[in-house]
Amino acid sequence: MPTEKEKLSILSEMIGFAKVNNEVKQSEYDFLFSVAQQLEVSKKTFDSLFTSSVKHIIPKSQSDRIVQFHRLLLLMNIDNKQEMIEIKRIHDIGLKMGLPPGAIQQVLAIMHKYPDKIVPPDVLITIFNAHYN
Repeated sequence: MPTEKEKLSILSEMIGFAKVNNEVKQSEYDFLFSVAQQLEVSKKTFDSLFTSSVKHIIPKSQSDRIVQFHRLLLLMNIDNKQEMIEIKRIHDIGLKMGLPPGAIQQVLAIMHKYPDKIVPPDVLITIFNAHYN
């Protein structure tokens, strides 16, 4: 389980990603709050992340980085539309986390083949594993 600082960093990064188009839709907020609940972060603390900054911490393990990338992918597709700014931002975040560029590109390309652009976790893991071998 991530530390409290890591949990807040995860959520802060996701909130920043949701704000990339200058608005957070209700569906995005609801998804973000569900992640906060999974991470056992209180609503008050969660809501404070919309107005305060938190030191960004890159997840330590590769699997945690892939999980965070998947969360961001789900968040991006929650409203069934992707703007170029969101695609560029998720790509950049993936690179900053140290994920393989080819795997990021492959995931962003194949997401259109799935209902609601939700790439199944096993497919995501297979893609990333292939790029690590």
